[in-house]
Amino acid sequence: MTFLIITHVQHQLKANDISAYAPYVREMNLWLKHVDEVVLVAPKSLSEKTAIDLSYNHHNIEFNQIPSIEFTSFKKALNSLLKLPKILSTIYKACKKADHIHLRCPGNIGLLGCLVQIFFPKKIKTAKYAGNWDPKAKQPVSYNIQKWLLSNTFLTKNMTVLVYGRWENQTKNIKSFFTATFSNDEIEPVKVRNYSEALQFVFVGTLVEGKRPLLAIQIVERLYKNGRKVSLDIYGDGVLRSELEDYVKANNLSQIIRFHGNREKQEIKQVLKNAHFLILPSKSEGWPKAIAEAMFFGTIPVATSVSCIPDMLDFGARGILIAPDLEAAITEIEKYLADTNRLENMSQDAAKWSQTFILDKFETEIVKLLKP
Repeated sequence: MTFLIITHVQHQLKANDISAYAPYVREMNLWLKHVDEVVLVAPKSLSEKTAIDLSYNHHNIEFNQIPSIEFTSFKKALNSLLKLPKILSTIYKACKKADHIHLRCPGNIGLLGCLVQIFFPKKIKTAKYAGNWDPKAKQPVSYNIQKWLLSNTFLTKNMTVLVYGRWENQTKNIKSFFTATFSNDEIEPVKVRNYSEALQFVFVGTLVEGKRPLLAIQIVERLYKNGRKVSLDIYGDGVLRSELEDYVKANNLSQIIRFHGNREKQEIKQVLKNAHFLILPSKSEGWPKAIAEAMFFGTIPVATSVSCIPDMLDFGARGILIAPDLEAAITEIEKYLADTNRLENMSQDAAKWSQTFILDKFETEIVKLLKP
């Protein structure tokens, strides 16, 4: 089988090694174990491979480079429009060659893939929609167009669309799905935390506006000023890092808030085995791996009620759902902190739920999707 991947994810190329963002590649490597040839249509990155990148594990990959496009300004939009013919041509030729077309959405390249696949109604196709599928969510126009195209069974034929969460009134090709990071061999008894003493919060994610890292810092800051023994360890990097570091210094929080940058999976794993809470007050999510990974080891999530997160947290039984408002968030968190027995049960319930979504099960479901 010739398996085609169409994605906006930037890739690093060095000799015969092709790498990209680790969580994405780790998932794709499970798909690639079951195909003969891989055709990859994606932009090439000019940066070097970093700690958060991972190499594809396949002996037969054809890389088709396309330019990145964005429409955040008039100049960039004009430049991107000039690139469209080449990108569309590359995607079309790759689709002709493929036995199975796999789209990674949402994204500008994913949108173009959604358009081109219309001309290949008989080919087997899958689309992984990694964003928020909630029909009521306010999203960019390009995202809504992709959701409309993927749901339109007249234009989009022979396609299984994998989405996060369970939503009503969906077309027959929409399949509620999940993702996984850990294997069955990594399941172990959950450490029983002490919620009456010092509490360790962790933030794992990119330091960008959409993840609201400043709100995470301010929540821990307020808990500290309320007399709680708390700390926050921030794992990840991004454009807001220097601004956040300045805030921590200006407010004399360096003794309780630490920045660690990007770290390997194994280091994060050890952190999650001991932390009390993972805090992620995002504006939008698909299936937030950071939350599922934290729950796997009994770390209780503190997260905003977006996308499928309420379902993941069983609407407050497996984690703490907060509003994106400092005062309201503190009130809700303090309510939970007052009941340590409840927190101990939440930790165990979180792990029990997350440990059902393992790589072994994930790969089994992928194999089913690859069958003609």
